[in-house]
Amino acid sequence: MTEKTVLCGANAYEKKYYFNEAFSGLPTSIQDELHIICVLFTEEIGGVFMISFDENGELLLETDADEDDILYDEIGSGLLVREVRRKRQDLFNSLSLYYKAVILGIPLPEDMLEE
Repeated sequence: MTEKTVLCGANAYEKKYYFNEAFSGLPTSIQDELHIICVLFTEEIGGVFMISFDENGELLLETDADEDDILYDEIGSGLLVREVRRKRQDLFNSLSLYYKAVILGIPLPEDMLEE
């Protein structure tokens, strides 16, 4: 099993949002956008939605539901994950770079520092 670090997530069952305080250095606008993404996802699909990083710093979008949740839209969840990833690709790429540089301490390549 791979190690993951959860950035944020929402739970439709408990009507709660979680944000990992280790990422409090992110701008408030980014934190707000992540909050909106997570909550809207669970409002539309149900279940639990999480944004996390694997041990290499790659961003993961994951969704799950209770076994007995008949209202959870499993097909819709896969479609919505792909749509969110496509629409927020720049944000997610930036978050992955942030995680690699700030949390993992991996130096960024020179060409990225110029941008």
